[in-house]
Formats: sequence, structure tokens, C-alpha cells
Amino acid sequence: IIAKVKEAGIVGMGGAQFPTHVKLSIPEGQKANILIINGVECEPYLTSDYRTMLERGEELLVGVEILKKALGVEKAIIGVENNKPDAIAHLNKIIAEKKFAVTVEPLKVQYPQGGEKQLIAAVTGRQVPAPPALPIDVGAVVCNASTAVAVYEAVQKNKPLIERVVTVTGAAVAQPKNLLTRFGTPVEALIAKCGGLNEGDVKVINGGPMMGRALSNIAMPVMKGCSGITIMVGQMAKRGVESPCIKCAKCVEACPMGLEPYLLSKQARKKAWDAMEANDITSCIECGCCQFTCPANIPLLDYIRLGKQTVMGIIRARNMKK
Repeated sequence: IIAKVKEAGIVGMGGAQFPTHVKLSIPEGQKANILIINGVECEPYLTSDYRTMLERGEELLVGVEILKKALGVEKAIIGVENNKPDAIAHLNKIIAEKKFAVTVEPLKVQYPQGGEKQLIAAVTGRQVPAPPALPIDVGAVVCNASTAVAVYEAVQKNKPLIERVVTVTGAAVAQPKNLLTRFGTPVEALIAKCGGLNEGDVKVINGGPMMGRALSNIAMPVMKGCSGITIMVGQMAKRGVESPCIKCAKCVEACPMGLEPYLLSKQARKKAWDAMEANDITSCIECGCCQFTCPANIPLLDYIRLGKQTVMGIIRARNMKK
């Protein structure tokens, strides 16, 4: 199974694009005891996993059974936010009819519950320690709902990962849709399929409004981690004017990982990479909660992303020398 998954080029389709065959290859001395399927949409606006659960529920559940066999686990839980009662009911109906050994867990609607560590805590109560610890350190493996469907297609149909469902949404989209899209399709082709753009200035984001990145060119292709294209217009598309930090600590309160975003942002500006590593920058999941809550309009996430990428590069270089 793992060889098939690797050959098919399957990766995490929630956005991280971590190779699935690596996730399924449990390190020596460790053991998985639960498989968690992430049916929590990673961001507001996006509904690609929701449509996948509704329209391809049986294939998803077969994919779950295949993943269970690859991992050697008996227990599997699909986490779905409770604002998707039709998806929960649909999956439970298939489970009852086909006798799948899988449980659907309704979860409170709370961003960023689609994050791996947050989902594990919500479903099992287990807390994954800070990096370099991984979910397998608490006996859990997390796979995205769309990834489970891709595993089914790879193992049962010898189909490589060549397409995915992409949400095209936002106030500037004439006809928002979920589109089954081949990789390599230009973003502009998806926008055209949804009726094109409205008049005026718009911001086209690869991903959702919280973690996505603005595109400078809509001719760029759709890739494996592209779960959505969000198009903002008017005031939502603009950044506020940055002002000095007033030490209100709203970013600290909002951070789901318990970090100090105002401090990490300042250290990134000063290129204090050692200090950022000491302050646990690698635990950041880049959810954007800090930047969203900042009353001073400081681009906290931008600086933290820069710092995190640099620090992780330093760590990799250090490990290669050992």
C-alpha cells in the first residue's frame, strides 16, 4: 500500500503537501494506535473537503480502511465540524450500511481546528509536544479527507494524483463553485469557469483568507496543495496602515500554539534567528490569527513566515553537518 501511495505521488491535500507515504512509514520503535481523518475545512470560505465528503463518501471510507491496513491500526475517526450536519449524516449512513469500522466525530466550529495538532487534541485529548515531536509521538496519524480518496484511487484504480477539488469563492466571484481540477490548469481558467471577475480592484489568493498567499499572476497553475482560490474585493482586499505595536497582547491571546507573535515578528525584522529558535518559532502553524486580531495592522504573519523559513533552513543545515 505504501509503495502504491508513493508511486502515485500522494501528498497531504489540506495544503501542507507532506508526502503521505512518509506519514504512513512509522519509525522503528513507535506505533500508531489511531488514524484521524481531517474533515475540518482548514479555512473560512473553503468547502472542497465538504463537497468531497458529500459526493465521494464511500470512496473516502474505503480509503480510510486502506490507510488503517497500511498503519496496522483498528481505530479510525473522521473529524467533521458540526456546521456540516448533512456531511456527518451522509457518512454515518454509509458506515451503517456498509459496516465500516469508522467513527464520525462532530466537532465545535473553531478556527484553526483544521490544524493537525488542534485536531488531535479535539478528537483524542492528546497534546503533541513542541517540534521536533510529531503526531506519531502520541500514537496518532492524521490524513486529510481528500487524501483518503486519493489513496483509494491509487490502490484500487492505479490512478496517480493528477487532480483535486478546488473551491473558487469570494465576494468578487460571479458564480462561486467547487471544481474538479487537473494540476497545471491556470488559475485564470478556474476564474473564467466561475463567471470571471467583477469590475474594480481585487486580490486573488491561493488558499483561504487567513493562511493563503496573494497571487501576482493568475496564469499560475493549480498544484497539489491548492484547496481554494479566494478573491477579495474592496476594503477586504486592502491592508490597513501599519502603526506602532501598543503591547495589547491580542496576538498572544489569539495564538493557538501559545506563542508570542509580537516578539517573534520583531525578532524576524532584526534577523535574530537564534532568538526566534529559542522562542519556539518552529511551532507556528501560520494560521494568521495574530495578524487578523492586530489593531495596529502589523503584518505579523509575513515576518513570522520569513523567520520560520530561515530558522528551519538553519536547523536543516546544522543537522546535515552531524
